[in-house]
Amino acid sequence: MKSFLAFLVAMGILVSLGDAGCWSKIHKPGEAKDGCMINGKLYPFGHIERTEDCYACSCGEDVMKCCSLFHTPVSYDKKKCKVVFNKKSCDYDVVQKNDPSKTCFVYSRVG
Repeated sequence: MKSFLAFLVAMGILVSLGDAGCWSKIHKPGEAKDGCMINGKLYPFGHIERTEDCYACSCGEDVMKCCSLFHTPVSYDKKKCKVVFNKKSCDYDVVQKNDPSKTCFVYSRVG
């Protein structure tokens, strides 16, 4: 039982250290001469605090790296609640299906 508990603790640490909401793109030579293109919008070289799609990015001539600014809810009352993306806050709101003005409790998120 103790080894199983140790395994669960170790897995919890590994999952929390993971960076599932990040991605990168290697540019072909000359592809990013004016900046980085993300979903049809050109961003300048350097750090991008927030894209229109809620990512923080680093734009270079060779590579572009982005991480999401949002965390996806995975544990909540799925029978009574629904998930709605809030582009203004760059996060998901979990609200009651029958009354979207009321929020629901979220037990865990990933991303």
